[in-house]
Amino acid sequence: MAVVLILAAGCAPEPGPVVSPLTLQLAATPTPTAPVDAPAGPIEPFPTRPPYQPGELVDYTAQTGDLLPALAARFNTTVAEIRAANPIIPDSATTMPPGMPMKIPIYYRPLWGSPYQILPDSLFVNGPAQSGFSAQDFVAHSPGWLKDYVAYANGENKRGGAIVDFVAEEYSISPRLLLAITEYMTGGLSQPQPPDPSDPYLLGKADYRKEGYYRQLAWLADTLNNGYYRWRTGELLELQLRDGRIERPDPWQNAATVALQAYFAQLLSPEEYYRAISAEGLAKTYAQLFGDPWANVQPHIPGSLAQPTFSLPFQPGKSWAFTGGPHSAWGEDVQPLAALDFAPPAVVGGCKSTEEWATAIADGIIARTGTGIAVLDLDGDGDERTGWVVFYLHLDTTTIPPRGTHLNQGDPIGRPSCDGGKSTGTHVHIARKYNGEWILADGVLAFNLEGWLAQKGQVPYQGTLTRNNRTVSACTCSDQASQIQAQGPALIQP
Repeated sequence: MAVVLILAAGCAPEPGPVVSPLTLQLAATPTPTAPVDAPAGPIEPFPTRPPYQPGELVDYTAQTGDLLPALAARFNTTVAEIRAANPIIPDSATTMPPGMPMKIPIYYRPLWGSPYQILPDSLFVNGPAQSGFSAQDFVAHSPGWLKDYVAYANGENKRGGAIVDFVAEEYSISPRLLLAITEYMTGGLSQPQPPDPSDPYLLGKADYRKEGYYRQLAWLADTLNNGYYRWRTGELLELQLRDGRIERPDPWQNAATVALQAYFAQLLSPEEYYRAISAEGLAKTYAQLFGDPWANVQPHIPGSLAQPTFSLPFQPGKSWAFTGGPHSAWGEDVQPLAALDFAPPAVVGGCKSTEEWATAIADGIIARTGTGIAVLDLDGDGDERTGWVVFYLHLDTTTIPPRGTHLNQGDPIGRPSCDGGKSTGTHVHIARKYNGEWILADGVLAFNLEGWLAQKGQVPYQGTLTRNNRTVSACTCSDQASQIQAQGPALIQP
């Protein structure tokens, strides 16, 4: 079973005290050169929702990436009731078209949080809106301490901006967002020194395994992804503040805002939390650095998104074991459950070499390589932030084709191995992204490999693949029941 980790895993203690962002200096212009004092006045109470009658229809405008099961969970209703109120939605619908007006039956829950939206989802992911942006260049022209910060990451010493670019690429989170949070919490772009230079937990995670800015930033990316994709699936329905109070995200909220609420809720006092998620908090810092995030918003997930036709990730006629059901695409936390694992049956049970090849599941260009990593870009522009992308992990690094190589569906992309992250056995790990967003391996956009549809299990790595009347359960045992034979591109049924 593969465990995809870059940093040490394990249960962490409760976060310790963090520096209040109320005392930080903020940049006054998009180029952080003229700091001004952050406002410290009281935050006005958030508007409250009325006590809706059970099943009352409320107006809702579809947001990018909305899925009916998640909407049903957020509004405390059912998919059937939403469909009945919106008969225009076809049975085959996947993602809702952004901007589509909807009526949703609502069943009231108390303790709803702020309806204020901090950031659009398209600026949360490392997607098309980030193309052409370099955190390294931006940080180099700022006066803050991050410019001169150096840490060992990915096998070499990196400066602060390069660390941000690296984490943004690996976790597929906007580098601008990571910089804005760094500035809000530490003054990294405007202040010559961190609030407490001796504090190794700059972004709030008091855990000895997360010491230093690089590990703090990786933890931050993991935490944000976990909140973002749990809202996408309808799993994240309440937050616990530091004083023990429960708050439920507003049902009209967007995924990026809820991810940020979840991050700040676990670190800040209630007063600091409410400021951080208001227009006077992170949103103001982001706008001062990069401009109004809500100006000319371009949704990154269209309505009725459909996966291209994919083959299994091994050669036709070969039988491999399905060893890992839906689990984390990258990082330590649970979400996004976007990845599946496969292994040649003869090598299950250890990091053994193999003559078998993992293959391209679609036509594409190698957009990025790394230790055990190949990123297959299906739109051919060589930018993994745009269009469909397939992420491969645990390939034998020496067998991966060079960046820029064009592969046809079924061509070798590398031999499975234990390279990259942490793995207990030779295998290949695959995950999908669209416009920078990890696409969950099950649900309405389930992974479809030659007609085999993925479904998650009770815990990560469990799960099944089903085609027609046959269901295969993930198992690292590589028994006969867990094996699947590839048909190959020519035999894929539409």
